[in-house]
Amino acid sequence: MTTLRNAALEAWMKEHGYSSNSLAEAVNSAVGDLTGRVGGLDGSSVRDWKAGRVRWPKSATRLALENVTGLTATALGFVPRGRAPSSTPAASQEDPVKRRSFITAGTAVTAVAAAPALAAPRRIGTSDIERLQRRFTEIIVSDHRHGGQLGIEQEAAALADEALALQNSGSASQRVRAYVYGCAAAFRSSAMWAAIDGRRYKDAMVHMREAQALAELAADLAIKFRIWSHAGTLYRHMGHPAEAIAANDVARNLAITRRDPMFACLGHARQAACHGLTGDPTAVQRALGFAQDALERADQQLPRPAWMTAVRNGAELETLALAAYLSLGKFEQAESHAHRSLALLHPQMQRDRALNTARLAHAQLGQEDIEPAVTTAMSIPPGVVARHPRVTRTIGEFGTRLQAAAPSSSLTCAWNEYARTSLQNAA
Repeated sequence: MTTLRNAALEAWMKEHGYSSNSLAEAVNSAVGDLTGRVGGLDGSSVRDWKAGRVRWPKSATRLALENVTGLTATALGFVPRGRAPSSTPAASQEDPVKRRSFITAGTAVTAVAAAPALAAPRRIGTSDIERLQRRFTEIIVSDHRHGGQLGIEQEAAALADEALALQNSGSASQRVRAYVYGCAAAFRSSAMWAAIDGRRYKDAMVHMREAQALAELAADLAIKFRIWSHAGTLYRHMGHPAEAIAANDVARNLAITRRDPMFACLGHARQAACHGLTGDPTAVQRALGFAQDALERADQQLPRPAWMTAVRNGAELETLALAAYLSLGKFEQAESHAHRSLALLHPQMQRDRALNTARLAHAQLGQEDIEPAVTTAMSIPPGVVARHPRVTRTIGEFGTRLQAAAPSSSLTCAWNEYARTSLQNAA
C-alpha cells in the first residue's frame, strides 16, 4: 500500500524554519508541559509523520504538537484512525475551523430535528463543563508558547461557538448553564487576546464585545475581570491611554479584586502600564506600589484560573513595570524590572520571554550601553521573532533606534547584517 506524504506538515515546518530534530525537541518539551514528563520523540519520529507512515500520533503527542504549531492535527495533515486519507490536496487543506463550524452546526440542526421523534434531550452536566475547561487550559498553554497566532484566535472563537451550541443541545440546571456561558466568554476572551497580541485590533474589538455579553450571562467575575483588563490592554496598544485607564478601572472595581488581592495586583500593574503612556511617573509609582502590596497580601494557595499563572509569582507585575518605565523613558528602572521578569517567567512562556528580552535591549540602548543591547537583541531566536508580531515590531524599533544612536558603529553594522540575514530568513 502506498502512503501519502504529509504535505501540510512539511509546508508548516518549512514556513516556520523547523527541521525534523528541532520539531521533535519542541514537541517533547510541550509533552513535558502537559504531562510532567518530557516526550521521547526524535527526528525519525517526525520523518515518519512527514512520510505518512504515522498518520495519527498518540493523544499526548498530538495535543503537544497542536500547542507547538497553534493548529489542529487535521489541519497539519494528520488523518484520524478509521478515516481514509484524501488524495485531493484541496480537501486536505480545508480550513479546520470552518470545517468544524460546519460540522457542529450541521450536527446541532440534525439533533434538534431528530430529537422529538427519537428521544428526550440529553442532560448537560459537569462532564461537559470539565471538557470545555480542559480545552480552555490547552488554549492558555498554546498562547503562552506561541502568542498571537491567527490559528489560536480561530480555535478559541470556534470553541466559544461550540460552547454556545452545547446550550441548545439539551436541558441543564441554571448553574450549569451559567458555567457554559462562562466557558464561552473565556474562549472569546482568549480569541480577543490572541488578536491583540497579533496586532489585529479590529478583530479584537469584535471578540471583546461578544466576550463582554457572554460574561454578563455567566455572572463570572473572574472572566469579566479578564475581559475588561484585556480591553485596557487593547486600548493601550492602540495608543488610547484615556480609554485604557477607563476600561482597566472597570476591572479594578469588580468585587473579585476585594476578595482576592491577586486580581487587585494585576489590575494595579496594568494601570501602571497605562499611566506610563500618559508620562505620569508619580501615577506609575503609586500604581506599582499598590500592586506590590496586593501581591504580598494574596494567599498563594488559593485556586485561580490558568491565565493567572504569571501573576502568582510576580512575573506579570515585573513585566508591566518594565513596560511602564520604558514608556516613561526611565531606562535604568526598566532594565532592572526586565531582569527580574526574565528570572521569574516560566520556560514555556516563550512569547513573553522574547518580548521582555527585546524590551531589555531597548532599556540598555536607552542608557547608551550599545554592546550589551545588541548582544541582548541577538539572543532572541530569529524564528521566535518572526512568529510573534509584537516581538517583530519591538525588534524592528530597536534596529531603528540603534541606527539613529550609533549610525557609524561597527556594532550597528553587525546588527544590520544580522537583521538582513538571520531575521529576514526566519520571516
